[in-house]
Amino acid sequence: MAEGRYRVFVYGTLLTGEENHEVVAPYVRAVCSGKVNGRLYNVGPYPALVLGEEGEVEGEWLTVTEEGLKAMDELEDYVEGRRDNEYERVWVRDACKPIEGYVYVYPPEKAAGLPLIPSGSWRRREEKI
Repeated sequence: MAEGRYRVFVYGTLLTGEENHEVVAPYVRAVCSGKVNGRLYNVGPYPALVLGEEGEVEGEWLTVTEEGLKAMDELEDYVEGRRDNEYERVWVRDACKPIEGYVYVYPPEKAAGLPLIPSGSWRRREEKI
């Protein structure tokens, strides 16, 4: 990865064409599809990814500049080392490709009781499987 560039897996409102993509769009240098192991939950206006659970979540790997990572941190209200972040930024590997990078994940205890998105896709969240 080039210096000052970061790879981030996005799976909800930051996806290309979704409502918050404009937050990161000026900083995107590359996009490719991907999947990570986990489950997707519906928080209402946005999804929550819980890693380590059975299933796959569809999304995109965005390669962004440092400014792009900062913009995503701000959108997700993520502050490194803070105890009460809604999301944590962690390192993850793609489920099928030799790609890895950051992802914003939801703590499993916060996801308890939220509706599962069975398709694993925010874009196909209304589908019944």
